[in-house]
Amino acid sequence: MTAPDPVDVRLLTAVAESGRAAVHEIASRLGMDVRDVAARLAVLSTTGLPMVVGVECDPVGIRNAVAAANAWTQASGGYQVPNPPSGGYQVHGGPSGAHSGGHPGQNPPSGPQPFTPAGPPASFGQPQQARPAPPPAPQQAQPNPWGPPGSAAWARGDQQRPPQPGQPASGPQSGPQPAQQPANPHAPTAKTPVPAAARTGKVGSKLDVDGPEGERITIQLVEVVDPADFLFTAAGYQLQEGERSVVVHTELTNRSPMPFTSLPDLYLVLVAEDGSTVGKAPVALSSRPPHRIGVPPGETAGGHTVYVLPEDTELSTVRWAMRPGDDQRTLHWDITDL
Repeated sequence: MTAPDPVDVRLLTAVAESGRAAVHEIASRLGMDVRDVAARLAVLSTTGLPMVVGVECDPVGIRNAVAAANAWTQASGGYQVPNPPSGGYQVHGGPSGAHSGGHPGQNPPSGPQPFTPAGPPASFGQPQQARPAPPPAPQQAQPNPWGPPGSAAWARGDQQRPPQPGQPASGPQSGPQPAQQPANPHAPTAKTPVPAAARTGKVGSKLDVDGPEGERITIQLVEVVDPADFLFTAAGYQLQEGERSVVVHTELTNRSPMPFTSLPDLYLVLVAEDGSTVGKAPVALSSRPPHRIGVPPGETAGGHTVYVLPEDTELSTVRWAMRPGDDQRTLHWDITDL
């Protein structure tokens, strides 16, 4: 019998303590790479352990990301290959995938050219000469539709539409463009949107927010228990020396005709006086039930979120966001008077 992997044992212990948690939360708690945690959990779930590894997403947002990626790929593949250079070109060792264009006196091409989505192929199929590189094409700086690796900056329709009044649209335009609106990538177009009213409140306040796909949501900060060490220890957990726990009770009301398919407190964090944030702990208290995924249209769902933080941390705000980095749909509650 093969001895169990100590890393797997540590990972399963964290899963058993939390019962239900996201992969990135477990990875953050254990200080492991999220990809390693996901791979190990996927393998462990096939060994007969009573465990299910799943995935949750915003279906509309993922469809928009796939559509944007397909459109970007088609647009990038539509460039015309420049005319071949005049004169001979020496190829050492026969043609390869990088230089397979038709040159007189060479062997036939080795196959179709691979597509590299790093920008418009302005020099695709041309031999690389020992001369200064030509200036980049105007559309060479194509954005990666999936966003920076490891981030949540996915391509979404809400980031491209609608344009702010008096500002040029950010997407591709059809028809002639007026000369007074050049396509300047550094122009401040919709980079500093004006936040809507009633984005801040205090404990007990209800704040409204509209989602990128038409969702109409109301969030209420019902209660903040700080400290909540007695609730934490009563549930069987143990705090380390110099730590304290905080429990936040929120309610989400779905006022739109479409279901809210995410976890209501997925991006609910505490903000300290120094501007640092505290994410939720992967624990659930029996006396304070957590949020569940999804809220049907016209219904209200409540839940409790647990945080573990240094004992001397001074808190200033509870912050809720629709998605990370979406300042237009971020709500704040002042808790400095607690």
